[in-house]
Amino acid sequence: MGGPGDPPEGTPDGAPGGADDEYRSVVFDESFIRAARLQEFSAQERLDDHAPAVRRLPPMRRGLSRQALILVMLIAMAFGTAIYMGVRTPAPGRGTTAPVPLQPLRTTVVPLAPRGAVPGTTDTRALYEASPAAEYGTGAEGIPLPASRPTANFSDSQVSTALITAKDYLVRSSLYPEVLTGGEIRPVRVMLDPDQLDQFDQSFEHPAADGRYASTGWLVRFDPGAVELADHRIRVRGNLQITETDSATLEVVSDHVFVYALRPAGAGADAEASLFTVRRELRFLFDHDDLRLNQAHLRHSDLRAGPLSCTDSAADRLRPLLAGQAPGPGVPADTDPYDPTDPAALCGTLAAGALPKV
Repeated sequence: MGGPGDPPEGTPDGAPGGADDEYRSVVFDESFIRAARLQEFSAQERLDDHAPAVRRLPPMRRGLSRQALILVMLIAMAFGTAIYMGVRTPAPGRGTTAPVPLQPLRTTVVPLAPRGAVPGTTDTRALYEASPAAEYGTGAEGIPLPASRPTANFSDSQVSTALITAKDYLVRSSLYPEVLTGGEIRPVRVMLDPDQLDQFDQSFEHPAADGRYASTGWLVRFDPGAVELADHRIRVRGNLQITETDSATLEVVSDHVFVYALRPAGAGADAEASLFTVRRELRFLFDHDDLRLNQAHLRHSDLRAGPLSCTDSAADRLRPLLAGQAPGPGVPADTDPYDPTDPAALCGTLAAGALPKV
């Protein structure tokens, strides 16, 4: 029998405590219904078609999500790029050339001694007109740039940048009055590849005629206590040539003659002036970083200058023989051929035709 107050048939299924209590945790939401594989026909469908009570639904189409498709495409693109780059990039030693390793600057400074007294006059224009420099250009105008053309691995603009940078170095190191007689070195130093700055600084702190640390290999500088410029319109003639030495390096070779009118320091405009001739041959190297930063790596410097005395060192400053002066007796310093560390002492004779006829 049921308890007090219970119906004779017991507690209905839908009432609390009935048979439905065990299904209370199951929620048949819309997603659950749509996911069912069986679907009941409506009463009208069963009457019209005499169909079974239920029908089986086709399986839902399942595929990769959008995010998964994007990830697969990215992986495929990365893999294809890696294969493409591997095909396009040759292995070392196959069609590529390693860049030339940067070497310290090698310098050669050769004094040229006259056979007699140095000619001079107070008229600097007459000095130039009576010399081989009569038709030379004045200042930077005497350093024309050749036409720039692209190379196999460098564009036209990169070739042009190398030529302009080489010319700028020549102007600063050979034509700036503050460099020639004022002792300034910064205008030249800032143009060098940082790898050469230690050697450059050593050349001015401890100059030596050893082929590596001659300050006159980097720039033209006179002894300001002995000479001054009698005319700032320095005469120049020469040329620049550029080639691609390898896939990573451009080389510029410069060959110029600079002719200076000099007189004794502090003597005034009434003092006689004389000409001093410097021939500079420089070899520059430019890699892509140098071109981007407008700097140069100076590989070799060859300087021949006169009139000078063979007995005076030209490693630190140039001490020209001025108007009326002649080289004294003596020969260059001794050279020991048995000592591999002893540099050769070089000196030449200045040709008579290189002096003005005044």
